[in-house]
Amino acid sequence: MKNVAYIFPGQGSQYVGMGKELYKNSPQAQSIFDKADKVLGFSLTKLCFDGPQKELRATINCQPAIFTLSIASLEAFKSNPKSKNLKPKFMAGLSLGEYSALVASGVFSFEDGLKIVRQRAEYMEEDAKSTPGKMAAVLGMDIEKVKAVCKDCQTYVANLNCPGQVVVSGKSADIDKTVEAVKSQGSKAVVLEVSGAFHSYYMNPAGNKLSALLDKVKINLPQVPVVSNVTAKPEATVDEIKANLVRQVSSSVLWEESARYMAAQGIREFLEIGPGQVLKGMLRRIDADLKVYNLEKPQDIENLPL
Repeated sequence: MKNVAYIFPGQGSQYVGMGKELYKNSPQAQSIFDKADKVLGFSLTKLCFDGPQKELRATINCQPAIFTLSIASLEAFKSNPKSKNLKPKFMAGLSLGEYSALVASGVFSFEDGLKIVRQRAEYMEEDAKSTPGKMAAVLGMDIEKVKAVCKDCQTYVANLNCPGQVVVSGKSADIDKTVEAVKSQGSKAVVLEVSGAFHSYYMNPAGNKLSALLDKVKINLPQVPVVSNVTAKPEATVDEIKANLVRQVSSSVLWEESARYMAAQGIREFLEIGPGQVLKGMLRRIDADLKVYNLEKPQDIENLPL
């Protein structure tokens, strides 16, 4: 049996039409989408399949949509005999994707996970409206230089994704200053299509509300170790899982360090479960010897060379 890690994408991987083929071909995936519609009280399935794009892109919709497709893809894969040859030694997810990893590991039920994801997205949107902000990807700049620019511009390091790619977050005007400062030093910065200053100090109110919400949810110990975005290490207790999820909303996402941790434990092959190939691109830049296989569509499962 081959040891692998299951990894799950975050916000930004959504697109109109996602999950449609999987829904038609997998009863297990169809069941997950149908459950999501029932839990949310509207047709998330129709929004995923038909859009409109503007509505799907909204944080309160795209986060539940990506989460639902990730779990639907996982359930479709688990029904295939190929899954029996693999043993997930770790699970991890990028920001929102951490919730998919926690559900995959049995920490939450799918229904509870979906309710938390939707509510978390609403909390984040509330903070984004009260303090208008945005995020930008800084490319090709040393992390210490990025931190220095952030300090000068009163912005925050939000994601340490991979070598040469750091995402910064803050108030809109401060991010504009950060982008100009980065460009003046000969590097590149690209403003991202997100609605707020996520993973920054300005999300602290959302974290407080999330803490109160998690107090009401049954949290189990993970069946497979889940590597936390906040610590880049597996979580050992229920209290630790809850504390890290609360911190995650306003803390830096340590994705590169998380990937390096799993690789150091002997993991050389990863399954990116859910929409898109963002994590595959990041892991290639972290370590070119790591192999990442995407599982989103029926043919991805059938053609998996493991």
